[in-house]
Amino acid sequence: MATTATVTPTGTLTLQWDPKNLEIRTFSVEKTLEPLVTQVTTLVNTRTSNMKKGRSKKAHVLVAAVIKATEKFVEKGEEIAPEIPEIKAELLKAVDEVKQTGEEMREASSEFADDPCSSMKRGAMVRAARALLSAVTRLLILADMVDVHLLLRTLMDVEDDLERIKQSRDQHELVGNFKAFGRNMMEFNELSGRRQNDLKDPRRRDEMAAARADLRKHSAMLFTSSKAYLRHPDVPAARENRDFVFQQMEDAMNTISNVTQATGASQPDMNIEGAGELIAALDGFDRSVMMNPLEYNEVRTRPSLEERLESIISGAAIMADSSCTRDNRREKIVAECNAVRQALQDLLSEYMNCAHAGKERSDPLDDAIDKMYKKTKDLRRQLRKAVVDHVSDSFLETNVPILILIEAAKSGNEREVEEYAKIFQEHANKLIEVANLACSMSSDEEGVKMVRMAAAQIDTLCPQVINAARTLAARPRSKAALDNMDVFKDQWEATVKLLTEAVDDITTIDDFLAVSEGHILEDVNQCVMALQTQNPESLDRTAANIQGRSARICAVVDAEMLNYEPGLYTDKVSDAVLILKEQVIPNFSGMVDVAIQALTMEPPRDPDDNEFIDASRMVYDGVREIRRTVLMIRPLDEIESDSEEYEQQPYDNRSKSSYHTEAEENLPEGVTSRAMMRKLPDEEREKILEQVELFRIEKAKLDQEVAKWDDSGNDIIILARQMCMIMMEMTDFTRYEQNKRWPCLLFPPPHPPPPSSLSPVDMPPKLFPGRFL
Repeated sequence: MATTATVTPTGTLTLQWDPKNLEIRTFSVEKTLEPLVTQVTTLVNTRTSNMKKGRSKKAHVLVAAVIKATEKFVEKGEEIAPEIPEIKAELLKAVDEVKQTGEEMREASSEFADDPCSSMKRGAMVRAARALLSAVTRLLILADMVDVHLLLRTLMDVEDDLERIKQSRDQHELVGNFKAFGRNMMEFNELSGRRQNDLKDPRRRDEMAAARADLRKHSAMLFTSSKAYLRHPDVPAARENRDFVFQQMEDAMNTISNVTQATGASQPDMNIEGAGELIAALDGFDRSVMMNPLEYNEVRTRPSLEERLESIISGAAIMADSSCTRDNRREKIVAECNAVRQALQDLLSEYMNCAHAGKERSDPLDDAIDKMYKKTKDLRRQLRKAVVDHVSDSFLETNVPILILIEAAKSGNEREVEEYAKIFQEHANKLIEVANLACSMSSDEEGVKMVRMAAAQIDTLCPQVINAARTLAARPRSKAALDNMDVFKDQWEATVKLLTEAVDDITTIDDFLAVSEGHILEDVNQCVMALQTQNPESLDRTAANIQGRSARICAVVDAEMLNYEPGLYTDKVSDAVLILKEQVIPNFSGMVDVAIQALTMEPPRDPDDNEFIDASRMVYDGVREIRRTVLMIRPLDEIESDSEEYEQQPYDNRSKSSYHTEAEENLPEGVTSRAMMRKLPDEEREKILEQVELFRIEKAKLDQEVAKWDDSGNDIIILARQMCMIMMEMTDFTRYEQNKRWPCLLFPPPHPPPPSSLSPVDMPPKLFPGRFL
């Protein structure tokens, strides 16, 4: 192992490498070496080429090309050797070796070119070629070490500047030292970026990218935290802020130094790499249940599979017991776990039967395997939906806790800051918990890695945001403390945004929209309940949730559409998002303001329930429309519904068609078609329902196909949509629950709606293009 030491004003720069190690770590060395390798390989190749035969190059021409390439390496090596005195001797030694092996190669190849049939001369040339390639590779690796040395020397300059900033005694000295730091940092950032892109090892490339990002991120906090500490050295939180920033920057620079000089294969970091544990366990379990029945062993196989399943169920139980998991979702997870248990017992019984009978396969066994896969798939779906429940609830209004904390700090109320600091810490812990849950159900290794890294940054940054707030609370009139708080706030919001985007990347848009639609419906019902019980606080809080969820849905869908080429599909989705964002939500917000104002008057005034219910219904319908347009290009069998009502009633309960059947008109007064349906015998009713189900599937296919086309000026499409509406009305009598789609209407308005109020069904077509004619 060779070592080179460079003495600097603040320390010694040590560079180590193994002269015998010919590992190529960068693309530039590989690319530089490639032409010589090609020429030498062509010269010594004994295999018959599969390429078309033509006129091959003469051996002497190839020899001349090799010698010319060697001379260029020698010339370049002699040119760069004086630049780094510390390794000049090693470089010149490598240059001499290239000269010597190049001369040996020239002689051996010339002799072989004169006598190409001689195996001895061919062998001598091959040995000379190998020696030449080794010598050139060693020279290039040493030249690469020159780049490493320059990078590390610049790094030491940055470290020196960092130490000077730390030792600054006043604001003036701090500003001067920070300017010098900025200049050297720009040079270092350029060199390290070049090195990062040149590294062949993707893991080390990622490590350097993360370290460089840390340096950039903390550079902004370096100045404000140092300034706040110099202004208020008696505040412990200010010192903690400053020390944290310095430590983070030192760690990042150490990482860059280590990555730059690292050799050999990189090792995975098991803390952040790898797919989610729960999804990996489910995948492994699915693979393990498939086996040859003749190899089944009751004593060994049954306990092994049962143990694996119980481990999975334990992980599912942790998710089910989490605070954000809704009761109905918890019940579904428990039910699916029990169903998987039973399916496994049935499958093991069939394996045992086949093993005793000496059969390799049987129909009952195949059915049991299919059932096993179906039940694990159902469990997966419920666990995914539980994760999205958490994501939808926790990543909502993520900036509120820090804004409340900052307001308390600005007021100088240190006791209040400590109270809000606990809330802020709980909020951060919840984000980390939900991020880890999302990782556990994702098989996207790169996405999981991004989420875990972002969650680690949240965990590290949270205490320092609190320290910045404590500093501001202790000195609320200090501009330095306020500037420091603003920088930490910006960094916190950027990190939360990064975590949010990373979590969104590992959760599917289909799951997110299905769950969000259900959450919006819950909130709408709570809003109506709060209005009718005259609870303005609950109304305001729930309405804020609805607005936050709607904004989040719009943001997620807009981001998803960036993955598609612009076209009719993206236009329809964007239109639906725009309607919700610019028309429906402002209308709903206005209704909420009017209702709260009425409820808080002295004496309270009864708000217009009908208009509020209509506005709430429009929000839910807008979210539903977004989901419908997003799923428009999905095959029907790929759409997973989150609720039965979505499957049963994908469109409005009543169409706008005025079509009525003759039989319906001839019904006795006071008797509805639904009442007649209920009086039918069970067998006839089952036959009708079976036909209706087939019709519903075909109608959904037709509607999805029709929705793909623009209906402006297209009479055929318009007629097709009218036909869909008529067909839906023809089957209305088979559906018993009129209000199933709108549970909020279970709270009937106290008086009929005025003629001026509009329900979503009666709204002008322009508000929902593509749904109404």
